[in-house]
Amino acid sequence: MSANRTSAGRRAAALGALALAGSLLAAVPAQAAPAAAPTAGSTPTGDGAKAVCKRLPKTEQRVTKALARLNGDATVGGSVARLQQRAANAKTAGHTEIEKLLNDRLTARKNLVTTLQTRQEDLKSVATWCGAHDQGAGK
Repeated sequence: MSANRTSAGRRAAALGALALAGSLLAAVPAQAAPAAAPTAGSTPTGDGAKAVCKRLPKTEQRVTKALARLNGDATVGGSVARLQQRAANAKTAGHTEIEKLLNDRLTARKNLVTTLQTRQEDLKSVATWCGAHDQGAGK
C-alpha cells in the first residue's frame, strides 16, 4: 500500500509542477515588449530636440558641478590640483612608475576640463535655441 501512496504523491507533485510551469509559460507572452517599440533596423524620425531641451537644466548642473570639482584646490577630491600634488609627491618619493601613472591620469583630467568647458559653451547656445523654439516642441 505504501508503494501506491508514494507513486500517487509523486504523480500529484509532477502534475503540480507541470501546472506551475504551464502557467508561467502562458504569462511570458503577455509581458513581451510593446508593439510600438522601435526595431533594431529603424531610423530616428527626428533630432530629439524636445528631449534635449527637457534635460538641459540637469545637464548644465552636472557639467557645472564637474568643472567646479576639477578646478578645485588640492583639498578637493578629484581636482586637477590634487592630482598634480599626488604626482609631485610620487616624484619626491622616487616612485617613478606611480608618478608616470598619475601624470597620465593628469593629462586625461586636463583634457576633460577642456571638453567640459566646450560642452558648457555648447549648452549655452542650446539653451538660447530652446528658448526661441518653444523648448523644441515646434517643427
